[in-house]
Amino acid sequence: MEKAYDVVIIGSGPNGLSAGIYLVKKGLNVLILEAADIIGGGMRTAELTLDGFHHDVCSAVHPMGVLSPWFKQLDLENYGLEWVFPDCSVAHPMDDGSAILLTKSVVETADNLGLDSKQYKRLMAPIAKRVDWLLEDSLKPLGMPKHPIFMARFGMKAALSATAFSKLFFKGERAKALFAGCAAHSVLPFDKYFTAALGLVFFACGHEVDWPVAKGGSQSIANALRDCFEAAGGEIQLSKRIKLFSELPKAKAYLFDTDPVQVAKIAQDELPVSYRNKLNKFNFGPGVFKIDYALSEAIPWRDKNCLKASTVHLGGTFNEIARGEKEAWEGKHSENPYVLVAQQSQFDNTRSPDGKHTCWAYCHVPFGSEKDRSEIIENQIERFAPGFKNTILAKSSMNAKAFESYNPNYVGGAVTGGAADISQLFTRPVARLDPYSTPNSKIFICSASTPPGGGVHGMCGYYAAESVWKKLFK
Repeated sequence: MEKAYDVVIIGSGPNGLSAGIYLVKKGLNVLILEAADIIGGGMRTAELTLDGFHHDVCSAVHPMGVLSPWFKQLDLENYGLEWVFPDCSVAHPMDDGSAILLTKSVVETADNLGLDSKQYKRLMAPIAKRVDWLLEDSLKPLGMPKHPIFMARFGMKAALSATAFSKLFFKGERAKALFAGCAAHSVLPFDKYFTAALGLVFFACGHEVDWPVAKGGSQSIANALRDCFEAAGGEIQLSKRIKLFSELPKAKAYLFDTDPVQVAKIAQDELPVSYRNKLNKFNFGPGVFKIDYALSEAIPWRDKNCLKASTVHLGGTFNEIARGEKEAWEGKHSENPYVLVAQQSQFDNTRSPDGKHTCWAYCHVPFGSEKDRSEIIENQIERFAPGFKNTILAKSSMNAKAFESYNPNYVGGAVTGGAADISQLFTRPVARLDPYSTPNSKIFICSASTPPGGGVHGMCGYYAAESVWKKLFK
């Protein structure tokens, strides 16, 4: 007789694993099914270029991981996870040869910003004191915050577009550029409401902790979550790609750690047509083009201070980055795109052979792009690190379509779970009082296409699992 479960979870990304841990710790019989032959979703590491060079396939640097309210409860360090911290979170090189650094110290960061120094201190000092409050209330579905006065003050700034915020709070190019690099993680045009929010959140996280990498690669996070789940009695089956709902084992509840389109397709006979149509209309936004490098030496940044940061934002001025992000949104390939660089081997010596280094870089591209952006990315790095091209030993790239092939959740190459513009920020994937539930009382969604959205923090899975527990098992 086929084994029956309390809960079956489809997908083993950070949210599927997090949901599984929550529910198995409640005493439920939980099975996770993973289509690939390895767990992790975006948390995977592989030798993509040369032997001994370990590259993160998708997620690379993890401020939200180390600060996640859920991960903190799990003590993942007991399951082998080790965070490696850089000297600072972000470096943002400018064309004059200098670089702006986002460090844990608000004062030290502000001193980098010239005429905006005092304004930055006034802006960020109150937020930096309560980063735990900020993440507790922002990494959750829409509802009454636990810290309403603090969040109301934060929300008045966060609701602005990045463009409006920059004009209102900063006068000089240095502060505007640093803010642009952080706000661009939203993968949205800077004229859209709430694009200021992510820039402020990343500023705050950088003042709480130096953005870390996981020792050995992002796969280490997945492995720790898996070990935590299995230690509590959970079961995982690999190479189990589900195409039809009828292929799933019997269970009282089903949680999909997949994009909305896959939910609509797999559960087509279990969900109303009207609801499926809404899922199929979900807007994923731009994709990414990513390239990994094996290097003969560290990146030769013109300003050596860039080597202190786990993350380097390339694009120069606010206006240049804003233009590139708008072009990607409009379906155009920018000739001067915002490029996000991670240099994990600078701090984690397990990533590359002695004396050698890895480099992880991507730019935003139109949805579904198949265009090779390698030269464009290399030109942007070379712009701020002359001689970079001479250090390249090997490279491996993935266009937006290749990302979707690697992980079907990344529809069109969108790695954040879908556009977080005003139409989907609070109502992803469909406007419902409980965003994790569906019209079928047994089917729930826990992927990054639900609140609070993309990132390796597990909070989508946590809140979805909480919904399952309260509705069906409590």
